[in-house]
Amino acid sequence: YPKRLYKQTGKGISAYDMKKRIPVWKSEHEWLKCYSQCLQSSVLNLSQAFINFFDGRAKYPTFKTRHGRQSLQYPANVKLLGDSEIKFPGKLGVVKAKVHRDVSGKLKTVTLSRMPDGRYYASLLIEDGTEKPKSSREGQAIGIDLGLMDFAVTSDGSKYRNPKHLAKYERNLKRKQRKLSRKKDKTTGKRLKAKRLVARVHSKISRVREDFLHKLSRKIVNENQIVVVENLCVKNMVKNHNLAKSISDAGWGMFCTMLKYKTEAEGKVYVEVGRFFPSTHLCSETLLPLPKMDLSVRMFDCPHCGQKHDRDVNAAINIRNEGLRLLALGTSAAALGGNVRPKRYGRKSTTAEAVAYEEGSPRSIA
Repeated sequence: YPKRLYKQTGKGISAYDMKKRIPVWKSEHEWLKCYSQCLQSSVLNLSQAFINFFDGRAKYPTFKTRHGRQSLQYPANVKLLGDSEIKFPGKLGVVKAKVHRDVSGKLKTVTLSRMPDGRYYASLLIEDGTEKPKSSREGQAIGIDLGLMDFAVTSDGSKYRNPKHLAKYERNLKRKQRKLSRKKDKTTGKRLKAKRLVARVHSKISRVREDFLHKLSRKIVNENQIVVVENLCVKNMVKNHNLAKSISDAGWGMFCTMLKYKTEAEGKVYVEVGRFFPSTHLCSETLLPLPKMDLSVRMFDCPHCGQKHDRDVNAAINIRNEGLRLLALGTSAAALGGNVRPKRYGRKSTTAEAVAYEEGSPRSIA
């Protein structure tokens, strides 16, 4: 209905109008007969998706089939019973769970998700009553150059090797995928079991990757007050089919997202330097352009200052210095990220070469 309405009128549908249609939809579809607030929560999510679309922040909402990823959101009336049970309203009732950390605060929203490997997870949204600290620029600044050989190289000379998570489990993944491909009948239990085993390997790779990114981002945020990274366009970079698998496995976008929300939560500063800033083509001592070098060259002698530089460390220093330069611009739009992002759709417009973000910035990371 929302898609048909948009094609006819060019307008979206409000959450109020959709809520009025819920009883009709429930009578037409048996699988919609669930706890009423879960349906209202889905309606609010769809309404927000339309708002994001008309404001130019996102594409037109895509259709989500009920056979895809299964999730259910309870916006209220969920209770934690110790560390082993969760009580849901409606027919679901009390469910056994492994609560892996202490929960202190008011429980607001709980989202249940069924993963492809057959496991169920409950994500708890807690209101702890604490306020975000005010952003401060007083302290150590660090620049980060992301790569494939070394996942991250910082301006202080530290290097963090790329764990290459997919490569560690690729042999096991291929073996299980071959077993799945040999089971032709899609209705048998053996094929469903084989499919679940493949999903578990993918889930393992994902969890290992997230664990590495969480630990590294936490270490960097704890040790620094200002964190500066490049605004990488991963979507375009993966078009290189020789490096697409390695780039996707690295998780640069997820890493930058973690850095951003962790710095904001502690009153620190997160800065993104524009993707066209020539961090690898400038000498960090003189800021003069360097001659063109092959990617295999990791150390070079600068023709301007005469010093020997590590290519990645030199780039990280340039990224840090550019981020500090942006912050020094004060209240200008280019320094604080205000009103410099064009709408994703419509006529073309010019963006700032580099954009910095602080607490409260509306821009998200691609």
